[in-house]
Amino acid sequence: MKSNALAYNPETVETSLYITGLDCPNCAAKLEKAVQEMPGVISASLNFASGKLKVEFAEGELNKDEIIKLTRFLGYEAIEAEEDKVYEKEKNTFLNLLFTNPLGISFIISGICLLVGGIIWLARGNPHLVDLLFIAGIIGGIAMPARNAFNTLIKLKQLDINALMIIAVIGAVFIGETAEGIMVVFLYSLGNFLQAYTFDKTRNSIKNLMALTPKEALVITDKGEVLKPLNQITIGDIVLVRPGQSIPVDGMVVSGNSAVDQSPITGESVPVYKEAGDEVFAGTLNTNGVLKIKATKSYKDTALQKIIYLLEESQAKRSPAQQTVDRFAAYYTPAVILIALLVASLPPLLLGQEAHKWIYQGLALLLIACPCALVISTPVAIVSALGNASRKGVLIKGGSYLEELGRIQAVAFDKTGTLTKGKPEVNKIILKSGDEKTFLSLACAIEKNSEHPLAQAVTKYAASGNTTPLQAYDFENVPGRGASAVIEGNRYYIGSPLFIEQNGIDLREVKEDIEKLATEGQTVVVLASSQKILGLIGIADVLRDETKKAIAGIKKIGIEEIIMLTGDNDKVAASIADKIGLSHFKAGLLPEDKENTVKEIKTKYKLAMVGDGINDAPALSSADIGIAMRSQNADIAMETADIVLMSNNLLTLPQIINLSRRTVKIIKQNIFASVLIKILIFLLIIPGMLTMWLAVAADVGTALAVTLNGMRLSRSNKALS
Repeated sequence: MKSNALAYNPETVETSLYITGLDCPNCAAKLEKAVQEMPGVISASLNFASGKLKVEFAEGELNKDEIIKLTRFLGYEAIEAEEDKVYEKEKNTFLNLLFTNPLGISFIISGICLLVGGIIWLARGNPHLVDLLFIAGIIGGIAMPARNAFNTLIKLKQLDINALMIIAVIGAVFIGETAEGIMVVFLYSLGNFLQAYTFDKTRNSIKNLMALTPKEALVITDKGEVLKPLNQITIGDIVLVRPGQSIPVDGMVVSGNSAVDQSPITGESVPVYKEAGDEVFAGTLNTNGVLKIKATKSYKDTALQKIIYLLEESQAKRSPAQQTVDRFAAYYTPAVILIALLVASLPPLLLGQEAHKWIYQGLALLLIACPCALVISTPVAIVSALGNASRKGVLIKGGSYLEELGRIQAVAFDKTGTLTKGKPEVNKIILKSGDEKTFLSLACAIEKNSEHPLAQAVTKYAASGNTTPLQAYDFENVPGRGASAVIEGNRYYIGSPLFIEQNGIDLREVKEDIEKLATEGQTVVVLASSQKILGLIGIADVLRDETKKAIAGIKKIGIEEIIMLTGDNDKVAASIADKIGLSHFKAGLLPEDKENTVKEIKTKYKLAMVGDGINDAPALSSADIGIAMRSQNADIAMETADIVLMSNNLLTLPQIINLSRRTVKIIKQNIFASVLIKILIFLLIIPGMLTMWLAVAADVGTALAVTLNGMRLSRSNKALS
């Protein structure tokens, strides 16, 4: 039916909703399945970690109001992702959940009846009145969960945890255990409500990012200042941003100056001074000056929107530990239900034992049939850690990468743009023929055609002296080595000493000069014609201020091998390595050499490769974990690597390795605690000591405990220190 309908109506619509009240991945899976089975739905995916439901459906066959209606039918609240009320609801999450979530209402009703009945019982009042209050509390407390359980059974033909709880409670009433019944309803409602509330708090990282960008921007036009919605702003528009306002677009400052708080994007704690020509990001805060900004990206393509998208995707990706737990959970619930039936029936039928006792034990077992604590143990830790990292300007693309990072044994660094600032400068020129102006004119004529950082350093230096480059023809480039071109009828070569020698030019007369520059830590660029050497250029890249401290931090946390990979010669590499405290490096590497070196290191260690995300793409993709520094082209960095340091600060590297190790540790703690407590509860059946209230308290208590334990990773000060 669905395929025939789509054949007549190929137009599709996509919508996104935020779902509140989810307290278990199993609940999310069932809601996702229900939406997928709606007529007209092409695809549906619900990310439990972020609470975001994405639905693609055939236009005309379905609308989003029907999806929202189904969501509420199953007991959850749906809010359009684009609506402002998303943020209002988030600001009032506790009260919102308490009075709208079925478990919150159950908690209120059962709690009041339990309190009043308990007071009367303690005062030795009428026991029948106590029973009536307890039964009233049970009926009121299970009314809404019963409705949701019935709707789930009708819609999905499945018994959910609400249904199992209700069966157990009704069974308790029938065997005369009303006090046990209301205690189960109260504890179940309280524990699961708190679990839903605390897990919703871990989802706030994405919604907080969404709230950063204003809905409108003041655009300067020929007709004056016009307030426009962000989706109407185009590349090239000039936007006016006053002090205290959020910057609405990714762009370049065209006039004005101000300090801009970039912490939401880069994690930098101190505002960054911006003036004409500087890059700014949407979602950052203009603190004290008036800025005119030229939009360089559309709203949907801003760095902030990409971060939100990638963060949502990262939370949706299951880590290896989570996949293992999910596979186990699929078999656990039906197995426990079967065991509960056997416990309730076999001892009375086969051994002639008291039916009341074993029916009670079976009902108690039903209450621990849902593996909520175990299923939640991994995602809550992953989501908390990812949110923590994002606030520090570190974008980790999934739980699998977070786990993998915690197991790395070696780190390989690209040099240029990673350990250094990536802005090499000309420090010295040694002429062997002619004057400096002619020398720079020839060098600039070739290098202006290259995007290599060394070439750009030469052209920048030449431009600073008002040197006019000559006209070059027949340009040829050898990546990582050098380039050549024909100028005024002669072919000239510029590049590394090896490149010059490979073109048949003798370097013996400048050998001492090359060695001297290399000893000083400078990269040597040689300019020559086919007949002679014209001169040498000494170029040095500036080390990042934090490089030495970052390397020391990585050593301190116990990484076994740290190595620098560079295209520079041995002497330059040795000079840099000595300055930052590295004992291992490999020099003279082309991009393919770096990739091969990474593969070689991987045979001995689990390896993370750190680069700028542009020239190092092959090496980054070959490593177990690719980590990119945010370059001027942040899009490339975010697309290339598994992890992106948006702060462009190496000091965050030892911090996120530490965070990932703590995440793995907490996941193991959660899984161990969940399994151990389940085993202990099961063992209580042997002496017949299992009670219903103990079963539910242990189950929801464990789920709440692992949630709170995982949320410790969201604490910025401790998790990244």
